[in-house]
Amino acid sequence: MQAAVAGASGYTGGELLRLLLAHPDLEVGPVAAGSGAGRPVPELHPHLPQLEGRDFAETTPRVLAEADVVFLALPHGQSASLAAALPDDLPVVDLGADHRLADRSDWERYYDTPYAGEWPYGLPELFRSSLKGAPRVAGPGCNATAMTLALGPLLAEQLVEPVDLVTTTVSGTSGAGRAPTAALLASEVMGSLSAYKVAAHRHTPEVRQSLRRLAAADVTLSYTPLLAPMPRGILATCTARTSASEDQLRAALLRAYDCEPFVHVLPAGRWPTTAATVGSNACQLQVAVDSDAGRAVVVAALDNLGKGAAGQALQCANLALGLPETAGLSASGVAP
Repeated sequence: MQAAVAGASGYTGGELLRLLLAHPDLEVGPVAAGSGAGRPVPELHPHLPQLEGRDFAETTPRVLAEADVVFLALPHGQSASLAAALPDDLPVVDLGADHRLADRSDWERYYDTPYAGEWPYGLPELFRSSLKGAPRVAGPGCNATAMTLALGPLLAEQLVEPVDLVTTTVSGTSGAGRAPTAALLASEVMGSLSAYKVAAHRHTPEVRQSLRRLAAADVTLSYTPLLAPMPRGILATCTARTSASEDQLRAALLRAYDCEPFVHVLPAGRWPTTAATVGSNACQLQVAVDSDAGRAVVVAALDNLGKGAAGQALQCANLALGLPETAGLSASGVAP
């Protein structure tokens, strides 16, 4: 089966191509880009010499429809119109935000393009049943993936309170995409840690929506994202009020993830690091209780281009196509 990638010139698109090249059941089909159309693929992705001789195609429905599955790795707001022009029976995984939100008002508050409706949410560990055989899947945001995996099982088992959730994520620069901006110049980022989109990050309604479904109750969330001088990775620190013990919280996470190939609850005392997840589709978790504050603290680490984007999209595509869920994916990071 052939897989088409739209937005293939970007960081996430390049990661999708890398994963597809090692997939046992999928092969790289149409490789489309916007401004990169006509350029050789290895010119922008020199780590993919297997694609020597391939040029980026224009991003059109006709080009993408030649494949058996389509990945849309496009900027937010650009997927909806393209997806609507593709055949209804062609499986599509949208890595952008266009189809994540159920509430039109949430979309209109955080985005400036028309609302396109909701697709099944592509976080397999918590919403797998809606993804098997699904013709359309909305891939989660990278920060949202880390926060939801961290807090979801504890809310589902009512071990933490759904109000006063507080989260902070530290993200690598590749999460902002490949488009050049002054704020992402090396001289601006190196040696500096900065906050961005404080109290206004677009992943906030997405996280609230997922946690609300898992908790079967309304949730309140305060979220602060930070930019770190590293190319890839996310470290999320998530806290919630609790009267449960650390053993109870750990047991809930283990019940949720002990049989999951990509989410790992670490042994007590060992904390997640972003470096341990680079190049993988893994998420590492650890939990503790701050007894003085009466709060659970869950830390999650993942690769924003892996489990946070391309890897998770491929995991969802495997489910949608009836392939082994782990095909073409690794739970092991790259070290050092």
